Amino acid sequence: MAVPLYNLSPVLSILAFGLLLAIVPVLWVLQRQRTGVPGARLRALTVLTLFLTMDLVLFGAFTRLSDSGLGCPDWPGCYGEASPLAAHAPISAAQAAMPSGPVTVSKAWVEMGHRYLATGVGALITLLMVASWLGFKHDKGPRSLGRWLPTVTFVWVCVQGAFGALTVTMKLFPAIVSLHLLGAYGLLALLTLQAVRAGAGRLPANGTSGSRLPPPSTDARVPSPAGRAHGLPTVWIAAALALLVLQAASGAWVSTNYAVLACSEFPMCQGQWWPAMDFARGFVLWRPLGENADGTVLSFQAMTAIHVAHRLLAMFTVCVLAALAWRLHAHTSVQLQARWLGGLVLLQLATGLSNVVLGWPMFAAILHTGGAAALVAVLVWLLAAQQKE
Repeated sequence: MAVPLYNLSPVLSILAFGLLLAIVPVLWVLQRQRTGVPGARLRALTVLTLFLTMDLVLFGAFTRLSDSGLGCPDWPGCYGEASPLAAHAPISAAQAAMPSGPVTVSKAWVEMGHRYLATGVGALITLLMVASWLGFKHDKGPRSLGRWLPTVTFVWVCVQGAFGALTVTMKLFPAIVSLHLLGAYGLLALLTLQAVRAGAGRLPANGTSGSRLPPPSTDARVPSPAGRAHGLPTVWIAAALALLVLQAASGAWVSTNYAVLACSEFPMCQGQWWPAMDFARGFVLWRPLGENADGTVLSFQAMTAIHVAHRLLAMFTVCVLAALAWRLHAHTSVQLQARWLGGLVLLQLATGLSNVVLGWPMFAAILHTGGAAALVAVLVWLLAAQQKE
């Protein structure tokens, strides 16, 4: 049965449902911050929105890994309805025609659950922008959120929503799905920056939230001119973040092309150190899922090339991030970030290896995506906190 790719008739109902989801954290913040200092509510809501956005990234990973990305073949609803419950008849018909196909009742609920949560997060980001604009003239201290960063975040989440729609309407086109995942990491980075600028990320070594970090060391071995942070050039931290983004893009390309299982052993692949690979076809970016640009089937050698390239880049990235964590741990004022960084690197190693040798288990795959997102947030946290010194 042909289904229109876009059907806007349920959009108001979906927006209303997202707004209802957003009201819950707002009420929680209002209740918890009844006697808080000025700006405390906005700071708390920013951190909570960051947390829910991380949940959204994990839910998106689950949606992709459970093959639920096309659980509803149209956008923004499901067969023109606001919920799978109302669209039960066409969903059941599609499932009966193809029981293992992309549309089933359970997959429809997973897909729509992801859209509901995304709409709720979008509502919270909109609220943060509006509150920042309304409160800007009353809050011009050094920790003010300002106006433009929440506005950029709002625009970003709108673009992210558009890529979510294209993910469905372009039938899981690998480049679109990869950009959608990278956009989620970018959204986390923006919200992390907001949280740090609001004062929520300034945590000294003793773990006391909201207090100022100790002044930079005057030790001659720890330079403190502009461009340096705690003895480590800021440019190196930024370079590590850039490398991590490149690695995340590589991982997104592996996942969206389902190339994880091209190698099922480590450190070798297919019993060889350098198996047959087709890098030229594997890294043609604009092509449908499972196909070459000319419409022929994507070869196993191309899938292997995608996997091995990610593995090689991962080894280099792990070394750089581990060295950075080790260097940062020597400075008491950033030991918290250093511990998070080191722990997340170990998590990525463990989950990455599990994906290969255990046949891509769901739990490990979701944690691997979440670990990459958390690494982005930690490095942005580190950079933003040091810029405030």
